This record gives sequence, structure tokens and C-alpha cells, in this order.
Amino acid sequence: DGATAWLNSGPLAPAGLRGSVVLVDFWTLTCINWLRQEPWVRAWSQAYRDDGLVVIGVHTPEFGFEHDVDLVRRATAERGIDYPVAVDNDYAVWSAFSNHYWPALYFVDRDGVIRDTHFGEGRYEQSERELQRLLGIDREPVAVRGTGAEAEADWPNLRSPETYLGFVRGGQFASPGGAAVDGARDYRLPERLRTNQWALDGEWTVGRENVVAERAGGSIAFRFSARDAHLVLSPGARGPIPFRVLVDGEAPGPSHGVDVDEEGNGLLADGRMYQLVRQADGVSERTLEITFLEPGAEAYCFTFG
Repeated sequence: DGATAWLNSGPLAPAGLRGSVVLVDFWTLTCINWLRQEPWVRAWSQAYRDDGLVVIGVHTPEFGFEHDVDLVRRATAERGIDYPVAVDNDYAVWSAFSNHYWPALYFVDRDGVIRDTHFGEGRYEQSERELQRLLGIDREPVAVRGTGAEAEADWPNLRSPETYLGFVRGGQFASPGGAAVDGARDYRLPERLRTNQWALDGEWTVGRENVVAERAGGSIAFRFSARDAHLVLSPGARGPIPFRVLVDGEAPGPSHGVDVDEEGNGLLADGRMYQLVRQADGVSERTLEITFLEPGAEAYCFTFG
């Protein structure tokens, strides 16, 4: 109850789900942790639906632009999600479960009782065994391998944390003079960024959950240590915005991410997570700089893998 829309099915109610084992998966379309978990949830849905498993995705938005149902519909199609998705724009389902995490899995037995939970990535074999236990079956786990943005993180070499850019949760900001909250001002990059620091160059507004480029040529730089570098972006109301990525001052070449070509060119066309860098020759500490060639770009959060 409380979902504002349903994708891939009509509204589902508890009474109609009795007798099925239900896996409830809370997600939000920009979450790298959910993207890396999703191949397993898809595989479980397909492998066990004939055994009585119903997977229900619950999309509860983290950022304002994620309330756009068309973006949720597009993400559902791009990820090959064919199970029901409850659009939870009012946080009603989230609150009913007292949930606090993306992603979050709730394992529900045939009588509607929650028997297990798991928050975040990992624990895949144990989770699948729990589904089998609830279904009353025993077989070899499904084989899963994420690709592209869904590929598992390079955990042994991951040294950079998720970093928010808005003033409510932001940190490690290194532009001289600090941030002017909720007002446009000119920023510049420092002479040197330390590991996991970020900075702005050009005219930007630092808002509650994002930073917004007020003029063409605005840049964001981040000194990171990870195989992959991602940035949650939205074009706002401006439409497609071209951008350019440099790594240590040069075109990324073979270390470009899936949303950038070898010359570093990309296009901010809709709100989602963009993979900017995937290091091709081992992990080393690098400086990423992204420059937006038109105004209006909204940047929310860096994530790494």
C-alpha cells in the first residue's frame, strides 16, 4: 500500500501474494551498490519464479530528480527488469518497512512473514540459499557475472568513498575559500588536490543535494584511487549537455568509462549515474576532471568501484 505507481504489473496486495515466497528489493536508479547487486536479483527472479518466487522491486528515490517515473521506467527497461516494480515516491513503502538502505532485501515466506534481511551488496550465495530454503528446494546456485556498470567493484584496490556534493552531506571540498551555500559564485581549483578531495572551477551554485553549473565551462575535479569513477548527474531543465573528461590532464584513452569515449567526450542526456573512468592498466591514484560545455548541469554524488 502507498505506492504511487506500478511498473510491469498492476498493484499487488499482501492477500494476493500469500502462498508465494516474496523477495522485496528496495532500490534507487542512481545507486552504484544496487546496480552491482541487480544481476543477482534478476537471475533469482528468472531462476525461481516457476518455483513460487515473486520478486518485487521498490523504487524509493534518493535525489529529487529520481521522482520522475519515466526515468524509473527507463532504468527498469535498461536493466532488463521484468518483475513488478512499486514506485514509492512518497516513501510510504519505505516507511512501512522501516527501511534505511539502498539496496535492501527482505525475504518473505509463504505466510507473509519476513524471515531474513540483507542490506547492501554481497552475501549472494547465502541469500540464494535462503530463497531456496523458503521455497523448499535444493539446487546449485545460479551463475552470475555483472558487466559494464554492473561489474563487481575491485574491492582490494578501492580506496575512495562515496562522496556527496551538496552542502547537507558534502565533505572533502577543496576549492579555496570554501563553499557559498545556496548562492552562485566563482570557484577555482586548488594548486593540488589530496586523495579523495574534490573542487569546483567556474561559476557554480552549491545546493542542498547538488552543485549546479551556472555557466558553460564549469568543471569538477576529484583525486581518486579506484578502478572505476562514477558521477550522478542530471541535465535539469536545460536538455542534453555535452561534457569532456580528462584523467591527469589528458584524454582517458582506454581508461574511459562506458559513458565516455576515448577522447573523453560524453553527453548528459538524462538523470542517472554516469561511469566516467574504468582504469584499463591496473589501479593507480588519478585526478579526474569533468567540464560541462553548456550551463545547467547538476552533479550530486561521486561513487567508485
